[in-house]
Amino acid sequence: MEIKPIKTERDYRRALSRIEDLMDATTGSAEEDELDVLATIVEAYEGKRFAIPDAHPLEVIRFVMEQNDMRDKDLMPFIGSSGRVSEVMSGRRPLTINMIRKLQRGLKIPADALIREYDVA
Repeated sequence: MEIKPIKTERDYRRALSRIEDLMDATTGSAEEDELDVLATIVEAYEGKRFAIPDAHPLEVIRFVMEQNDMRDKDLMPFIGSSGRVSEVMSGRRPLTINMIRKLQRGLKIPADALIREYDVA
C-alpha cells in the first residue's frame, strides 16, 4: 500500500479509481485499511478543492438539490412538512439546528455551510 498526498487532478482521479477497486475489500484486511486511508485523503482534498464559498445557506441547499435532481418535496425528511419546506426555502423561516443536522447527515452538506446567519422575510 503506497499512499501519497493528492496534489493534482491526476492524483485525485487515481485515488478515486483505487477506491473503486477497493470497495469490496474484506473486513479487517489491509485493503480495507487502504480504502479507509484513501477515503480520508480524498475527502480532505475535496474539502479544499471543492469548498463551498460563503454562499447563503439556502443557495447551498438549492445547489445540492440541483446536483442530485431533487425537488422541494425531497427535503421533507430533513425539514418537515411540505409547508415547512416551503417556508424555509422561501426564506420566511430560518433553518433550525435539527434541520441542519439532518441536512448534514442526509445530504452530506457541511454544517458550516448551513449555520451562517441570514435574515428571514
